[in-house]
Amino acid sequence: MTVIEPRPAPYAWPEGKRSAFCFTVDVDAESPYLWSLKDAPPSRLLGQMEQRLFGPRVGIWRLLDLLDQYDIRGTFFVPGVVAENHPNLLPEFLTRGHEVGLHGYFHELASQASDAEFTAALDAALELFQRQACLTPVGFRSPAWEMTPHMIAEVKRRGLYDSSLMGFDHPYTIDGVTEVPVQWALDDAVYFKFVGGGADHWPPSAPGPILDGWMDEFETLHRFGSLTMLTVHDWISGRAHRIRMLERLLDRVTTDPTVWVTTVAEVAAHHAASANAETYAVKSRLPDAIASRRHGAS
Repeated sequence: MTVIEPRPAPYAWPEGKRSAFCFTVDVDAESPYLWSLKDAPPSRLLGQMEQRLFGPRVGIWRLLDLLDQYDIRGTFFVPGVVAENHPNLLPEFLTRGHEVGLHGYFHELASQASDAEFTAALDAALELFQRQACLTPVGFRSPAWEMTPHMIAEVKRRGLYDSSLMGFDHPYTIDGVTEVPVQWALDDAVYFKFVGGGADHWPPSAPGPILDGWMDEFETLHRFGSLTMLTVHDWISGRAHRIRMLERLLDRVTTDPTVWVTTVAEVAAHHAASANAETYAVKSRLPDAIASRRHGAS
C-alpha cells in the first residue's frame, strides 16, 4: 500500500530557539569487542582491547573536559558492562552534571539478540545503574542504532525515550515512544573507526573534510529548524586531533543564542509535553515482502 505523507508544520522549539544541538557520547569502550567474541574461542590478541581501553583510560576524560570548557551538558549512553568494568564512570558523569542513558549491557546487536536477551540486558543494566549510582535512566539508545517492535514496546513499558532511529531529523513519536533521532552522517565511528589486524577496508578519514561536512549539516539543520544530534565515542574522538576538531565545531555551535544546546532527556521532555508529540506521531512499519508485490503475484 502506498502511503502519502503530508508535509507537517515546522517543529516547535522552546521560545527563542530555532534549533537544538545535542552532544552525545556512546561510551562503548570494550563492549562491542566482547560481544563479537561471545561465540568465539578465547583470543590471544591484545591490540583491539588496548585500543578500546584508551577510551575509559584517556579519551572519556578529554571529552568531559571539552564539555566543561564550553559549559555544555552532554548525554552519555553507557553499556552495562562498561559501567561494571569501570565503576568510576557513572558517578563522574553525574557529578559533572551530565545525563546518563542506557546502551544495552554487552552492546547486544538487535540482529543477533533474541527478544528475551534484549529484555534481560535492559533489566540488568537498569539494576546495575541503580545499584552503582542510585540512577534510574530515562533514555535508551540501541547498540548499532537498530530497533524491533519488541524493543520499542519494552522501552515504552519502562517509560523511556529512545534515541536510535532516523525517521525525522527532529524528535517524533513512534508507537507512543518519544524518539530523539540519530544520524549516521553525524557519527564519528563511520569516518574514524579503525581497529587494525587486517579487519579494516580503508584508513580513517582526515578530520578536515569531516568537520566541513558537520559544519554544513549543523548550519543547514539550524536553518531548517531541526536537531543536530552529534554522536562520538570515547575511544575514537578522545584522540588529540579529533578533540581539536570538536573544539572548532563547538566554537561555532555555542556562539548562536538561538541554538538550544542541551541533553537528549531535555529534548525528549520538551517533545512529550508539546503539540509536537501529536503533530509528529507515526506507527512503526516493517518492510513489505517483495514477493507479494511482484507482477502477477496472487
